[in-house]
Amino acid sequence: MGSLIEDTFCEAFEGVCCQLMVTAQDAEFLNRAANAFTSLPSTVFGDAEGGIVRWLTEEETIDGRIGAIVQLWVTGTGKKAVAKFYDQLGRRMRQGILVVPTTAVFDYYPHEIDTKFDMMGNVGHCGDGYEEIIEKFERKMISVPIMMGHDFLIDTELSYNKGVMGGNLWLFCDSVDSGIKVGREAVKIITEIDNVCSTFDVCSAGSKMETNFPEIGPSTNHPYCPTLKGKISSEEFLVPDGVASIPEIVFNAIDIETIKKTMSSVLEGIINVNG
Repeated sequence: MGSLIEDTFCEAFEGVCCQLMVTAQDAEFLNRAANAFTSLPSTVFGDAEGGIVRWLTEEETIDGRIGAIVQLWVTGTGKKAVAKFYDQLGRRMRQGILVVPTTAVFDYYPHEIDTKFDMMGNVGHCGDGYEEIIEKFERKMISVPIMMGHDFLIDTELSYNKGVMGGNLWLFCDSVDSGIKVGREAVKIITEIDNVCSTFDVCSAGSKMETNFPEIGPSTNHPYCPTLKGKISSEEFLVPDGVASIPEIVFNAIDIETIKKTMSSVLEGIINVNG
């Protein structure tokens, strides 16, 4: 029998995002920078979350080196959210990318928009006054001198805009191994779609808002934890018979159309996968 798809909803919501191209001399440095910038999704604590859209070859990048397209997000779209985003963007840029040898950062929002951050205030001044604005790759860039012996380059302005956060799918699988296999296939499909990122890859711990410990934030969605069978009441336990693993796939995109495309593409791609 084929897999069943429940006609339900996901709690998608608005956020502020940017999309960047990060490049580096080699794969080790690029992986370090891209993963450091996007790691620790923590919007539930009032911070930021990010994801890798896809990896790029030398032929696809602005400076002819290998690269990655990455996104960063915060929840909300008002002035406070934008101010928080500027701060979080600077922190992750300074401590996640600038400190990795040979890296450079370019604005890579998919179309021209008017809302832009001046990156001198939260990144450029790492040069302590010795930074300068230069023309390179037919764009204006901040050049920050660093001890490694090369300058860190970043576009003087980075675009930001409203987007949609919290697209998600729960995959009801027959074993943990199946959950890993199907979850990884879902993430792979997402990497083939432009302007969307998975913020957790395969997420093992879908959460709920209600909690017995508010200081923790969102806690485990216990009615859907397979290992709680027999430990909570049958009325409360909501895992269907034969299901032993429920990975969650969460994704953010620059618009609702991309969220919808991602959801349908993932479902079509995994619907006939065993497990």
